[in-house]
Amino acid sequence: MHPIASEFLANTDVAGSRCNPAAAAALVLLCLGFLPSVAPCPPYCFCASDIISCSGRNLSVLPFDLPSYAARLDLSHNALVALHVDWISHMFERLTTLVLSKNSISRIEINVFTVTPHLLHLDLSSNHLTVLNSSVFTGLKELKELLLFGNWIVQINPGSFRDLHSLQKLYLSANRLTAFPLGLYEEPEGPRNLTFLDLSYNRLSEVPIQSLLSLTRHGQIYLQENPLVCDCALLALLEYWIWKQYRPMVNFRSEYPCRVNEASQYNCTQQGVSDMSRETQTYQVEPGKWLGVPCPELTLPVQEGLLVFWITPTMALNSSTNDSSARLTVHTNGTLEIRRALEEDSGTYGCVVARGRHYNPSESLEVTVVVGNVSITSASGLAHRSTAEHFNTAFTTLASCVVSIILVLLYLYLTPCRCRESRGGGSRGCGGRALMICSDPREVESAQRRSNGKRVAFLEPQAEDCDSGGAKTPPMNLDHITTEGILKNGSRTVGQSLTDAAHVA
Repeated sequence: MHPIASEFLANTDVAGSRCNPAAAAALVLLCLGFLPSVAPCPPYCFCASDIISCSGRNLSVLPFDLPSYAARLDLSHNALVALHVDWISHMFERLTTLVLSKNSISRIEINVFTVTPHLLHLDLSSNHLTVLNSSVFTGLKELKELLLFGNWIVQINPGSFRDLHSLQKLYLSANRLTAFPLGLYEEPEGPRNLTFLDLSYNRLSEVPIQSLLSLTRHGQIYLQENPLVCDCALLALLEYWIWKQYRPMVNFRSEYPCRVNEASQYNCTQQGVSDMSRETQTYQVEPGKWLGVPCPELTLPVQEGLLVFWITPTMALNSSTNDSSARLTVHTNGTLEIRRALEEDSGTYGCVVARGRHYNPSESLEVTVVVGNVSITSASGLAHRSTAEHFNTAFTTLASCVVSIILVLLYLYLTPCRCRESRGGGSRGCGGRALMICSDPREVESAQRRSNGKRVAFLEPQAEDCDSGGAKTPPMNLDHITTEGILKNGSRTVGQSLTDAAHVA
């Protein structure tokens, strides 16, 4: 019997001893097909909370009656050969992880994954896929990680990764690819945030150097254990990656067929030493003007046919294409030419060329370009710096004065000491009021003060219009009081932290 029906019948006694009208109505609706059913856990699977595992059951077809509440579904280590559109009869709204590894899947139909719209991780590794067709992953707009390593993939058709807008990590290692899948980055409907691409252990003989120089600034691309053909361009790329401490290159340097110290074998190096400093160079130019930037550490004259790349803030260029209409071009001698400079051209520029030796990360192979009015920029910079310094000094001084005044006022009017009455019991007078700083009221004596601590007294002028009927109180004898200043009491200085040079700055 259906589990929901069993629950309703448990709460309904047909014999008349007890009757639940709501349960009876729900039972009628269930029988008519108006209430959704929840499939039980299949006998050949293991279900725990929202995890369903049907791994290692030698399944040749996908289970049709899987519960839809699953968040993780493991179908690995089975005998599946294809994924059909009707592989499941209902939506998996909560499914975030689908594991289909270690099967024999060779074909995936279009729109198979539309029933899993919220999938985040898809594992199709170690199967028999040979071609990725267009729109094969349609519907996986939230997918972040896709595992395809260990297949037989030889071709990736245009549009294969359409809809994968959120894809961040793609594993294509251990396949049979002979061409770099550049469409991953260039197709408008493909991944937009891809930061990890593993193409190791494939059959790539060449890679798009210029595109890689731009792509690897924003992500990691692993290319080790490919039969790459060594040439000057590839050596330049590997040199640059080593200098930038690019992790995929540093971690697997020994697994690349080309070695930086083999540059002389391919006639890529120049004799002599460049006169340019290895420190970062800065070039300034006014907007609309022309600027020529030489390549750091490149000896002249440049060997004929040597390819020089420049990485700009927006793109990568090389010396093989010299478009006279372009604003940014690279000459055969390695010089970068900027025509009609714009403020957007400001930034860091890197020159990539086979130099034939290792460079330390502290040595700079990059230059900085600043587009702006040089004289005005310098003068305004100095004026702004001077004004800022004067303002900071004046503001610090003013703040110190205000804080000092506030502390003095707090000291005067919030100190809990009280004035003592005169020996005769009379008042000292309204104009002779004094605020005494003392540590213990019992230490105050009428005739003299003990000399074991310093005392401070603040006196106000005696008012002439006192309404007291008695005679004026004679001035106080201050011979026994040592005046040390406004903010001192004994050996303690109240405002010391404000006058410290380290805090004023």
